[in-house]
Amino acid sequence: MKATDDRVVTFHRLHASGCFVMPNPWDVGSARALEQMGFKALATTSAGFAWTLGRADNQITRDEALDHLRAIAAAVTVPVNADFEGGFAVDPEHVAANVKLAAATGIAGLSIEDSTGDEAHPLHDFDLAVQRVRAARQAIDESGAGVVLTGRSEGFVCGRPDIDETVRRLRAYSEAGADCLYAPRIETVDQITAIIAAVSPKPVNLLINAPFITVAEAAALGVRRISVGGTLARTAWAGFLQAAGEIADAGTFSRFQQLPKVDELFRKRP
Repeated sequence: MKATDDRVVTFHRLHASGCFVMPNPWDVGSARALEQMGFKALATTSAGFAWTLGRADNQITRDEALDHLRAIAAAVTVPVNADFEGGFAVDPEHVAANVKLAAATGIAGLSIEDSTGDEAHPLHDFDLAVQRVRAARQAIDESGAGVVLTGRSEGFVCGRPDIDETVRRLRAYSEAGADCLYAPRIETVDQITAIIAAVSPKPVNLLINAPFITVAEAAALGVRRISVGGTLARTAWAGFLQAAGEIADAGTFSRFQQLPKVDELFRKRP
């Protein structure tokens, strides 16, 4: 497992200074393509993977997720961060057990979310959410894998866009042992700087899924890590659906031009 250990060390080093982009492939092919483009780390996307199975996000099983992590981590040489959703459990003890399984797949990092999937009560109660992060921290430490633990607060995703509560949770996740903090769907400078100030010197991940900021601007604010979630996958789906829709509706094929030579892309791999 030396290669895995090296990637974990590399991933920690990437979080130590500067700002890096960690795009999200959804299968082995997209992972290898992104690695060839020079990205220093990658992250899985639960949504993008679910769509390859014809399902909506959050409809994959733990074992399917683990198999996916093994496949992506084995396909590339750069560190891979796992979108491990909510740990596929509610109880902290079960979260810990699942985190140990994920840490053994070859990944260099993973995230634990605090969303419940229940529209009436979309976030885990504060104390339970903190316990879940603490359990994940303990599981990683006991495993010896050393993977980077990211604590995620999902309020801006699940209809609770309260920056004060988000900051409170991320600060608590940091104190519970998260190495990196992440609040997907924040999209203003004030929100970004509030989170960075609250958890500093711990690194912050910023999701960019719309053109509201550039890498250089995010770096200037102090963002350490940038991901795109399922947005690259949605971009690919957009091209597919537009081309297929034209065929279905008009019987024309105007989009079948200036297409990439995909075989050539993968022939470059030794």
